[in-house]
Amino acid sequence: MAKTPFKLAAMGVDALIKLRDDIGAVLSQKSTDLKRQLQRLETGSWGSSTGRGAAKRGRPRKGRKLPPKYRDSKDPSLVWAGRGARPRWMEERIKAGAKQEDFLIAPGEGRSRRKAAGRRGRKRKAA
Repeated sequence: MAKTPFKLAAMGVDALIKLRDDIGAVLSQKSTDLKRQLQRLETGSWGSSTGRGAAKRGRPRKGRKLPPKYRDSKDPSLVWAGRGARPRWMEERIKAGAKQEDFLIAPGEGRSRRKAAGRRGRKRKAA
């Protein structure tokens, strides 16, 4: 790229038109190359995990409910999994003098019945 710069004003009309056509052809080629690269990236043919399949899968925990980690002692229906903003009922109790640790649920207590029943019902194979 160490070419000497040329003056466009000194060029003839025919030379300028040919230069414009050459630039248009190069830009068109670059555009199609970039579109192909983008298409390969979307289909995942480069082996990356950013293909369409990865976009459909989403995050592994998205949509799943987590077991509750905190429960209100006054109203047992008020529970919180510990994700996101602190719930209003907990904020009110903390302002009244309670601590967040006071609302912790004992390990295994917050597990749903279906999961607990499923784990109890499994039988191990004898080796």
